[in-house]
Amino acid sequence: MLKIFVDGDAFPNLLKPILLRSIERLKIKTYVIANKKVSIGKSTHVTYLIVDAGADEADHKIVEMAQEGDLVITADIPLADRVISKNSHAIDHRGELYSVDNIKQYLAMRNLMDKIRESGEMTRGPKPFCAKDAHQFASQLNNFLAKHCETGQ
Repeated sequence: MLKIFVDGDAFPNLLKPILLRSIERLKIKTYVIANKKVSIGKSTHVTYLIVDAGADEADHKIVEMAQEGDLVITADIPLADRVISKNSHAIDHRGELYSVDNIKQYLAMRNLMDKIRESGEMTRGPKPFCAKDAHQFASQLNNFLAKHCETGQ
C-alpha cells in the first residue's frame, strides 16, 4: 500500500491543505518527518516524527522508512536521488516528478551551482514560491495518486 513521506522542514504552507485533502480523500498513510514540530493539519492518517537536529537527520529517516512504490515529497534533490534508488517516487514542492530518467541531471545541476557559489560567485537562487507552483504541485500530486492508487501500487 502506498505511503507518503513529507520532508517537513521546508514544506510550504500553501501546499499543506492541498496535501491534506488528498490524504483524507484516499486515506493514505502519511509521515511528516522534520527536526522540529511541523504540522500539515489533523488527520488520523498522518503521523508526525521529529528527528534529532542535524542537516540530514530527517533525510536519513525518510530513506530508512520509504519502500518501493512510496512517494516522498521533498525539494531536496540528494534526498530525491536516494529514494529513487530504492524504487520510491519523489515530487518536489513545485510539482516536478523526479525519476530515474531525470534525477541525475537535477543532481548534476545542483552540484554545479554549489561549486559556483563556493567559488564566491553570486547566484540568484530559486524564484519565490507562488500560487502557480502550488497549482503545479496539486496537479502532479493528483496525477500521481490517480495512477498509483488505482492500481494498488
